[in-house]
Amino acid sequence: MNRFDGRRVLITGAGSGIGQATVHRILAEGGRVVAADIDAAGLRLTAERAAADGAAGRLETAVLDIADEAAVRAGVAAAVAGLGGLDVLVNAAGILRSAHTHETSLDLFNKIITINLTGTFLMIRESLPALLEGESPVVVNFSSTSASFAHPYMSAYAASKGGIQSMTHAIAAEYSKRGLRAVCVAPGSIASGMTSGRGPGLPEDADMTLFGKLAPAIGEGFAGPETVAGVIAMLASQDGAFITGTEIRIDGGTHM
Repeated sequence: MNRFDGRRVLITGAGSGIGQATVHRILAEGGRVVAADIDAAGLRLTAERAAADGAAGRLETAVLDIADEAAVRAGVAAAVAGLGGLDVLVNAAGILRSAHTHETSLDLFNKIITINLTGTFLMIRESLPALLEGESPVVVNFSSTSASFAHPYMSAYAASKGGIQSMTHAIAAEYSKRGLRAVCVAPGSIASGMTSGRGPGLPEDADMTLFGKLAPAIGEGFAGPETVAGVIAMLASQDGAFITGTEIRIDGGTHM
């Protein structure tokens, strides 16, 4: 099923985790992709997998810091030029950090907000002119179950993801009559570099009983990143043509 034949896609956070899995899913369905990430080594792995899958000719990679306004402006312009336009933007880049809220420094809070929320905004702002000229344009943003449900020690992260979720609704309304859809995925209980081990640098004295209600109800543990990539592919294709201004929670029933 090649739902992305001829579609031009820019994906951030493409050097690992869900972003990387989304690159491979879109390539497998015929899309042309620019994979962007701040991690050059991760991008090399993404490119190697694409080559092994016979899709190297439809993939370009770009080292990009989404928190740097000038870099985003130049990176998006280069991606649009390389693809000859843009139909889909997937904002998977982000960081997850944890701390007791009363011990969270302003520097740490600002770093999380700048990368996750401001970085997503910059990518959208710079991509919109090309997207509005594209074919059935779609923006897929990354919220999180932490935006709507209590995740201890992650107040800054939750704030950033709640902001992304609200911004997505606003963008969906603003550009709906111009044919653009904007949607969020809200992953939870997904295995990735962000959630390995004790998770995102949890405090040494973290009360792990607070996480008892954060286990998925189905399956045998956390799901792989390809689980979210499949949903993104649906949302960014014509199968999702009647979905905009909302979020899709992907957490195995953790928060049902």
